[in-house]
Amino acid sequence: MAGIIPSRRIRGTPFSALVEAAGAKAFTVYNHMLLASYYESYEADYRHLKEHVQIWDVAVERQVSIKGPDALRLMRQMSTRDMDKMAEDQCYYMPICDHNGGMLNDPVAIKIAEDHYWLSLADGDLLQWALGLAIGQGFDVEIEEPDVSPLAVQGPKAEDLMARVFGDEIRDIRFFRYKRLPFSDTEFVVARSGWSKQGGFEIYVDGGHYGLPLGNLLLEKGRDLSARVGCPNLIERIEGGLLSYGSDMRRDNSPIESGLSRFCNSPADYIGKREIERQKLEGPKRQIRSVEIDGPGDLPHNGAGWDVYGDGQKVGLIASAAWSPDFQTNVSIGMIDKSHWNAGTRIEVHTKRGVRGATVREKFWI
Repeated sequence: MAGIIPSRRIRGTPFSALVEAAGAKAFTVYNHMLLASYYESYEADYRHLKEHVQIWDVAVERQVSIKGPDALRLMRQMSTRDMDKMAEDQCYYMPICDHNGGMLNDPVAIKIAEDHYWLSLADGDLLQWALGLAIGQGFDVEIEEPDVSPLAVQGPKAEDLMARVFGDEIRDIRFFRYKRLPFSDTEFVVARSGWSKQGGFEIYVDGGHYGLPLGNLLLEKGRDLSARVGCPNLIERIEGGLLSYGSDMRRDNSPIESGLSRFCNSPADYIGKREIERQKLEGPKRQIRSVEIDGPGDLPHNGAGWDVYGDGQKVGLIASAAWSPDFQTNVSIGMIDKSHWNAGTRIEVHTKRGVRGATVREKFWI
C-alpha cells in the first residue's frame, strides 16, 4: 500500500512520536490528521484493551472553541440537547444537524465557563458551520480551533494509572464529568469519557508541547499495569454500539435514524428541530441496528459498506463489521429499513466475498 505524504493538509499530532515508536501498522485520515487503526493486530489490540490499559492519541478529535457573550445563544441553535441544564463540570454527547435534520457531526460538548464551550469533534469541518451561523447573525462570539489535543487512557486499569499521574482525585470524577487537574506548570481538563466500553478518561492537553512529556509519563507509570500505546478498536466499538460519524451515519441520516432520540431534548428552536420532532412522532423509515453475520471470521474490511437485502430488495447498508473473538461471530452495525429491522429478522449481506446470511439483533453485544 502506498504511504501518505505529509503536508499542512494532513497533519501529525503532539503524540505522533509515541505512535510511531509503538509501531502503528495502519492509519486513517480523520479531521485532516492521522489516526492509528491498529498496532499488533485488531484482535491482539482488542484483547489487550479489555484486560489492561492503553494510551490513545485521539488528538484528531479537534476542538472548536465557542467563547463570548453569545456563546450560549449559538449553542442553543446548534445543539439538540437542552443547553440550559448543562452543569459547570459536564460533558454532553451532542448531535448537531442541518436544517433538514441531517447530522453534521456528533461532538462531545464541554462547558468550560458560562460563556465558553469546547466541541470535541467527530470527523467533519464543523468549525465552518459555527462560523457561518455566528457571522451571518452578527453574534458576539469568538470561534477558533485552540491548541487542545485529547489523549485517552482506556481499559480496566485506566483509573489506577491515572491516579498515579493525577492523584486519587481522579477517582471522584463521574461519567461525562470533568475536573481541572494539575500537570507540570499547568492544568488540564480531565473527563471520564472515551470511545470504548472498557472505561477510562480523556485528557484535554492544552498546549501541544505537553503531549510527549505526558504520554511518556503515563507509559512509565503504567509499566507494571501492562500499559501501552493503542487506538480506538474496531471490534470493541462495534460490540458496544459506539457509532462512527461519516460511516455508520452521515448527513443523510437524522439522530432519530441513528438511534439517538434520547439526545434530542432541547426546548429551544434549534436547527433541524422540525424534522427531528416529526420523526420522533411518526417514527423513522430506517434505523441503526446491530446485525450478526453468519459464517467464519474471514470477511474483508468492508470499506464503503455492504448492501443488505431482504425479500429480494435492498433494505439497508452494513457500514462497520468485524469478527468478535469473545462472541465468536461477525458483529456489525447497519442502517436497516423499517420493514426488516425487527429483532430476529433474517437478511442477506452482500460482501466482497459473496452473500452471507445475517440476523438483526435486539441490542448490541456489550
